[in-house]
Amino acid sequence: MRTSMFRSVESAIRRVSTSSPSTSTSSTHFARRCFSSESAPARKVAVLGAAGGIGQPLALLMKLNPLVSSLSLYDIAGTPGVAADVSHINTRSEVAGYMGEAQLAQALDGCDLVIIPAGVPRKPGMTRDDLFNINAGIVKTLCTAIAKYCPHALVNMISNPVNSTVPIAAEIFKKAGTYDEKRLFGVTTLDVVRARTFFAGKANVNVADVNVPVVGGHAGITILPLFSQAAPKGSNLSDEEITALTKRTQDGGTEVVEAKAGKGSATLSMAYAGAVFADACLKGLNGVPDIVECSYVQSNITDIPFFASKVRLGKNGVEEILGLGPMSDFEKEGLEKLKPELLSSIEKGVKFANQ
Repeated sequence: MRTSMFRSVESAIRRVSTSSPSTSTSSTHFARRCFSSESAPARKVAVLGAAGGIGQPLALLMKLNPLVSSLSLYDIAGTPGVAADVSHINTRSEVAGYMGEAQLAQALDGCDLVIIPAGVPRKPGMTRDDLFNINAGIVKTLCTAIAKYCPHALVNMISNPVNSTVPIAAEIFKKAGTYDEKRLFGVTTLDVVRARTFFAGKANVNVADVNVPVVGGHAGITILPLFSQAAPKGSNLSDEEITALTKRTQDGGTEVVEAKAGKGSATLSMAYAGAVFADACLKGLNGVPDIVECSYVQSNITDIPFFASKVRLGKNGVEEILGLGPMSDFEKEGLEKLKPELLSSIEKGVKFANQ
């Protein structure tokens, strides 16, 4: 679970600052070193919902990714402005904006990776069931188009509730005869990002060195951070502190919604997490070895048909679903508690897709 894409930018800044006294020369060197595309194959990435609160910063971050050669931005409105803005950034990828259902085919044609942050954000007092009633229909429409225009693309689902929207996508792809379980992902990286940040703060360790697997699903108690497997070890943390860290990770989205007081949700951190996972998927497609991230996928490591755990990424998407590993009694109890809610969310998605 590395954020190497962004660390490479930081290291490039350090190299430039120590090697070149000229500001203008430094700027040129920075661009060349950070965004070299000499060895990267052409990859087209689409962001569906690119004019939204998550979509815009995600579009920016994908424009900064040197593995992207073509960036396709789609939304029902406002996309030409976002595309024009992002296109001025001097990085490798060519940017095109598409607006409205009539241009969806163009946006998707030839894509290697499709990222879906489309839909409405959560507001104070809104449950994930409320989100489902709006976002499920949006996801159904977009996945129908993906099955038609880029059936072999990797699909990264951000639209909430992920516990239900991923099963919806799977059913839509099955109906179209294009479903490949290795190519459909629910993006749960934000749970990992939060768990790492909160753990580092409590354990007083360098957050850049922290790794915490997060399993289960992507809502409330279905989010299960495995702090017993955290690296480096937080042996100084009490059971009460681990319980509090678990709850804070589970309630991270609500924490941001309440802090923004009705004016938004976790858009910036979600865009960051989405970009980190997309980067991992692109590295896997390009054959970089040992790329491991947590993601919500079709799985048989538990008795739940879709489940988030560590997965090894490769040229075909999911190369291997890794086991849960040793768990504390607290985590085992949490696993049993989350199963009924997660299963109910999956069944709700399947039912919706088949209506």
